[in-house]
Amino acid sequence: MDLRYLLDDPSSVLSPGLLFYEDLIRQNIARTIEIAGGPERLRPHVKTHKTREIVRMQLAAGITKHKCATIAEAELLADCGVPDVLLAYPLVGPNCARLARLVAAYPRCRFSTLVDHPASARALSAAFAHGPGIDVVLDIDPGQHRTGVAPGPEAIALYELVAKLPGLRPDGLHIYDGHHHQESRADRESAVSRLVDQVLTLRDTLVARQLPVPRLVLGGTPTFPIYAAMNLPGQECAPGTCILHDYGYGSRFPDLTGYVWAALLLTRVVSRPTSERVTLDLGYKAVASDPPADRRCWLLNIPEARIVLQNEEHLVVETPAAPRFTPGDVVYAVPTHICPTVALHRQANVVRGGQVVGTWEIAARDRMLHY
Repeated sequence: MDLRYLLDDPSSVLSPGLLFYEDLIRQNIARTIEIAGGPERLRPHVKTHKTREIVRMQLAAGITKHKCATIAEAELLADCGVPDVLLAYPLVGPNCARLARLVAAYPRCRFSTLVDHPASARALSAAFAHGPGIDVVLDIDPGQHRTGVAPGPEAIALYELVAKLPGLRPDGLHIYDGHHHQESRADRESAVSRLVDQVLTLRDTLVARQLPVPRLVLGGTPTFPIYAAMNLPGQECAPGTCILHDYGYGSRFPDLTGYVWAALLLTRVVSRPTSERVTLDLGYKAVASDPPADRRCWLLNIPEARIVLQNEEHLVVETPAAPRFTPGDVVYAVPTHICPTVALHRQANVVRGGQVVGTWEIAARDRMLHY
């Protein structure tokens, strides 16, 4: 096991507990800036960590543009002094008015959001028509068919509508291609190249119609190195997971080099029901359950571990080393998907030099802070 992850004294950490390794987080931030070619080319997503302290670390490193998915995350960013916040989620219902109140409360922050449908654009316009207004980025569907509008006539019409609606200012294009999980770098490059050609054609068409398209917000973590190698006008790269890193991306994308796991789970043996089984207090209320049950985490200090069962509060592992473990023994686990794992915890234990030096609140894990 990598000795960087061992706690000198884990007795103060309740299990299951989330661990943030401060120095390794700084290392991942520095690596992200290095890949991007400078902090000004980045708009990292706060959803991965949802903490004030990491936002401030990114600000100190020169990253001034940030991305989020909820109004609570947007408030956290603005409250930390982030000068430029993109709420990259289609707002509907009362959330439009909530965002308007948030914008009014933080006049020094430049907020923007996205739209992908005329109905949501009109709802947003109604909320901002009598105030300072808001910048709006058009969400492009890259083929994932989750949100967005295809880069064609419908997108042009919607962008023109945004330009005409009171309170809205067209401000560019947003492309999140989260479905591009090809492990081969060449395959991902090919998919991104086809998408970028369509997006640039759309941008040129909009500019020819005298519509401003000042920025392109591109990609997530798997495609980050590919977009970072490009030099497009107004380009912003938007990785998220790599700030903490996880087993899922670390095991699948060899071109995401230089990143280290900076967030682990500390769990303990609660039972040894058979000579080949060890049961941990790491149920699916403590680690994200979207990966398959047998691949939700990687256990660093249980040799040849095979996950055979998980319930709300239990994780059962088969291993030939089971006789070596007794109830109370500490085990370190790397989550396969760190973003939703973090959201399951109210706080993270902060580790520096093998010592737990405090806790950081996962402040934006809820849907509402004040607005």
